[in-house]
Amino acid sequence: MAAVAALCAAGSASAADEPQGLLPYSVEYKTTARGMALKLNRKLEQNADGSYTLTNGGKIMVVGFHEMSVFSVDGSAIRPKSYVYQGTGLINRRREVHFTPGAATIRSLYKEQWYDLPYKEGTLDRMSQQEQVRLLLLNDPTPKEDILITVADGKRVKDYQLRYVGEETLNTPIGSLKTLHFERVHDDPDRKSDTWLAPELGYLMVKTVHIEDGKPTEAIVTKASVGGKN
Repeated sequence: MAAVAALCAAGSASAADEPQGLLPYSVEYKTTARGMALKLNRKLEQNADGSYTLTNGGKIMVVGFHEMSVFSVDGSAIRPKSYVYQGTGLINRRREVHFTPGAATIRSLYKEQWYDLPYKEGTLDRMSQQEQVRLLLLNDPTPKEDILITVADGKRVKDYQLRYVGEETLNTPIGSLKTLHFERVHDDPDRKSDTWLAPELGYLMVKTVHIEDGKPTEAIVTKASVGGKN
């Protein structure tokens, strides 16, 4: 199983290893849930100081959200700085996660209450963990194995196991794409989460399906620009 802890050690590797980095991108997804469709816009930008800002958001009628993660990259490892989620309209919900270098705890805001969560090497937030998966795959010559990710979310620090399912070719609005299919392992048998990543787009997420209480939520890519190329 590939674990993020191994990547953190790889972050201090010699320059000769030249780990492959992240290219800025802009992606649009069509999300469907409960008979409604929502357009999501996700963008990764590199800042002047070399760090990255990842944003994601969408709105339907009077309900929307916007989330942002700021992090740096050390070799093949993501070093998270902060995560903020803000609901808009009828659901005015806010979440925050803040990482302080060298600190033993992570500050997390959940339901208007702050929590101190235990920090361990390689812990990420809900958004930066997606980029860590991409970095791992970009720098793995045989990326067909399970992945373990540690995420600070709400009141807890959780381990996410992504089980490798196999290679699949998807027909999407931007064309036919070869993908790697991963399934998140849940303790609850009534929950199911699947993700498809496209190697030719730098392992960008091109489709997700989440099922809970028998109700599916699906997102599929409709537009994509990676490294300035459509």
